Amino acid sequence: MTDEQEVRYGITIADLAVECGVKHLVYSSGSATGETPTGVAHYDTKAEIERHIRRLPLAATIVRPATFMELLVMPGFGLDEGRFQFFMLPEGRMQVLAVEDIGHLVAAVFAAPARFAGKTFEIASDSVTGRQLEGLFSAAAGRPIPYSRFSDEVLAASPFLHKLTGLVDDGRLAGHADLDALRQLHPQLYTFAGWLAGPGCPAFERALTSGARWAFDS
Repeated sequence: MTDEQEVRYGITIADLAVECGVKHLVYSSGSATGETPTGVAHYDTKAEIERHIRRLPLAATIVRPATFMELLVMPGFGLDEGRFQFFMLPEGRMQVLAVEDIGHLVAAVFAAPARFAGKTFEIASDSVTGRQLEGLFSAAAGRPIPYSRFSDEVLAASPFLHKLTGLVDDGRLAGHADLDALRQLHPQLYTFAGWLAGPGCPAFERALTSGARWAFDS
């Protein structure tokens, strides 16, 4: 789906919600989305949809999910080579969320429309540093999996990765969700350790052996 299609589809669905008399619309946006453009179309398209939804005569809630836990075990981050590289510095922190938990949190929003209508907030279930990922991946693999940030050479070769890394550094992609409040909405939200030991385990094991490259340089 192109960026233009995402905006068109998002606006169309919101307009149809008004036409059909939907009482409460929940839109899943992105954690780095906001009033200030990011320079990354993946987030700026969502900001455009958010603005349109706010102009509609419709009770709506906008949730902004953190980085998906599933992303961390996709090919292309070095796990098949016995290492892991990502956006933050080793001691830098980043919020994460299992895709499954988006549904649980949105269900809680739908269950309390009077509380959440008109609200926009980030959603996440855990916060991890690069060093913590190193420890968790090493324990799960049964061998050392050292962590490092993407190298300067990698960032220089990929404008997309470079922009995303900048969003982590300035805090917009690192995440600001209220984890305690969200866990009150759904106490069973996954920690990254729990997810890795449970539903994330098969994907992690595949990533350890897969030599596939993931084209994360659009």
